[in-house]
Amino acid sequence: MLVVALDTSTDMLACACAEWTAAPDGGGVELLSHQDHMCRRHANVELVNTVDAVLQDAGASMDKVGAVLVGRGPGSFTGVRIGISTAKGLARGAGVPLYGVSTLDASAWTAWRAGVRGLLGVAADAMRGEVYPALYSVDEDGPHRLFERERVVKAAVAVEEWSSRPDCSELQITGDGLVRYAKLFEEAGLMERVLDRELWWPSGEGLLLAAASSRAMLHDQSGDPAQVLPVYTRLSDAEENERKRLGLAQSAKSEVTGVADELAGRHLQFRPMGPADAEAAAELEATCFADASHTPWSPQQFMSELASDAAAPRSWWVAHDNGELVGIAGGMAIDTDVEILDVAVAPDRRRQGIARKLLSHVSYDAQMLGCTTASLEVEANNITAIALYESLGFSRSGVRRGYYGTGADAYIMTATLPLVLPVDAASPEPTAAASRPWPLPEPRRSDAERRLLEEGSLVMAIESSCDETAVAIIDASGRMLANQVSTQIDFHARFGGVVPEIASRKHVEVIVGVVDAALEEAAASLGLADPVAPGELAAVGVTQGPGLVGALVVGVAFAKGFAFAAGKPLIAVNHLEGHLYANLLTTPDLEPPFIFTLVSGGHTMLVHVRAWGDYEVLGETLDDAVGEAFDKVAKALGLGYPGGPIISRLAEDGDPKAIDFPRAMMHSHDYRFSLSGLKTAVVTYIEQESAAGRTIHLPDLAASFEAAVFDVQFKKAWDALKQTGAKEYCLGGGVAANPHLRELLVRKLSRRGVRVTLPPQHACTDNAAMIAEVARRKYREGDYAGFDMDADPNMTL
Repeated sequence: MLVVALDTSTDMLACACAEWTAAPDGGGVELLSHQDHMCRRHANVELVNTVDAVLQDAGASMDKVGAVLVGRGPGSFTGVRIGISTAKGLARGAGVPLYGVSTLDASAWTAWRAGVRGLLGVAADAMRGEVYPALYSVDEDGPHRLFERERVVKAAVAVEEWSSRPDCSELQITGDGLVRYAKLFEEAGLMERVLDRELWWPSGEGLLLAAASSRAMLHDQSGDPAQVLPVYTRLSDAEENERKRLGLAQSAKSEVTGVADELAGRHLQFRPMGPADAEAAAELEATCFADASHTPWSPQQFMSELASDAAAPRSWWVAHDNGELVGIAGGMAIDTDVEILDVAVAPDRRRQGIARKLLSHVSYDAQMLGCTTASLEVEANNITAIALYESLGFSRSGVRRGYYGTGADAYIMTATLPLVLPVDAASPEPTAAASRPWPLPEPRRSDAERRLLEEGSLVMAIESSCDETAVAIIDASGRMLANQVSTQIDFHARFGGVVPEIASRKHVEVIVGVVDAALEEAAASLGLADPVAPGELAAVGVTQGPGLVGALVVGVAFAKGFAFAAGKPLIAVNHLEGHLYANLLTTPDLEPPFIFTLVSGGHTMLVHVRAWGDYEVLGETLDDAVGEAFDKVAKALGLGYPGGPIISRLAEDGDPKAIDFPRAMMHSHDYRFSLSGLKTAVVTYIEQESAAGRTIHLPDLAASFEAAVFDVQFKKAWDALKQTGAKEYCLGGGVAANPHLRELLVRKLSRRGVRVTLPPQHACTDNAAMIAEVARRKYREGDYAGFDMDADPNMTL
């Protein structure tokens, strides 16, 4: 089998091609070509073309490849995601298995190939003064792990651990962590047996050898690209950092109830447990186990589970509804097993899927920590709980007599991760329920079906600029055949805004599944029995920018790998232009010139569209975007995230003239916008009314806030229409879904002789349908991108 291996977890872009021969006890690797080279911060630019060059050197092409192998890290977060996303695209586009291997193992095998034998330490750079330490015993058969799973520690801790070993004089060390922390290792006398510098990074051959030796391609992995995830050495600390950045320090309510203000009043939310939950969790435990032999946990026990110095990593989650704690679940990771410590759901809230959802979060965290199995104990007479656990994939593996007291036995139950959990697009934790045979069978097509696909010239588009992974498929006539979205809103809601690092991580996890769903939906739209195959598409489009860079690179890397493997042209799309083109989904005959207003969470701008592709930006916001202002006002009111839909619903019952909020820059005689002053005025009003003891009428406040924003939007738009002489106007962006803004613009502009075009409600927020419409037109014009294209987070019209 011809295998392509790649890794971008470090500054080294490792890439190789080899013949891999399977055998019962492993496999053999015959290296055909490789192009390992340093490419700091340019991996997304160089990777696909490097794969192409390696294949050409081997005298092969992508259609001859039987499998793709990728380094899963640990390493640079962005680098790991670029490598895995590209590899997923290659494997899905070619319809071949994808396998993952530890980058640390690849480094050890790189050393083995260079003749290293004996005790070997790999210190990979983890940034922030940390390393990923790994010890191996290396003999003629290869490196053998002396650790259970990857971990991260301060570089000084790794040095202390290694230098205190009785055999430290025999320790040979390697790893790119030596570039940054060599002085620490040298001071401890550990650099006397350091490997040559060129061996400090993993190689393509090292990846291949590591995979062959571990028999990953034979037994350990399914080959489904959807199931390959990065190696995480700890739960992300992005959440805590984001809480601090957003000013979400514990509020008075949170100290009492455990529910932060931005979540109060929201129906059935799931979030990590905090210290403020200890009392409520103990009360819930006491209620749930009142008639059981199990002794309920005390608040102090829950507090100890949340301590930062806990001996083993913990994952605890709670479910709450309107501020009331209704469920808890938690576990601790010991080596590669997560021991489920507790699951409890309020009696009146059972059979609603709460326990499954809580366990899905604990299971997800455990997999991010490197766990491959789960275990628990349950009372032998708790029939309901046993049935739940069995449905998740647990089976009985033993009995502990009298564990809960005389005559109260406990069953020991174990399961392989991922658990068999419901597939939920809104919160897509890895689950065994999504497992499937891989590779997928080739579609069976009649001659008529093949002609239908060829004439349709299907274009697939991918959108990943923020917190939604979206894929759409459109045909040559503009008919939308598929439009799939996996949202992360619930995941980010507890922070009052999007956490970029988490958004990027989620895109990596779900992108294959969303693409699969789109290919299946497109087939159903065309009346085909089998999903559309990558080779049956005409082109692949993807959002290049603007957006969150960590989110964009996932979509771009996947799209490049997919298009290259499927032999299809790649099309780069401007996200802002996508919002403009969304209007064509309702008005296909829309033609420039016209005025366009973009109102979204990240942008507010007024544009004179002189021709398709010829845009004059008349003015932009000087501070907050419209969507951002809605989110901040909703946060100030404790209404949750995202703010737009919440404020819109409240405004339905409010008086827009109740409160006279300022109309910033209404008469500035230009097309610039400013919303920070309005936001401050709203916050000041809230503080003054609260201080005076007066109850704030939220509908009136919401309606008055909306009126202040929308009056300015109308005035600027009308001024631009008069100045340019344009007779058409259209809108775009997430706030374009607001019914009050839509009604106001249609009513006021229509009576002035202006035709108003509005995008479909579902195409206002980030979606791939609008990206597909742009990509379709670019495909028709032959406007393609190269495989060296990279994400552009600061892209503008």
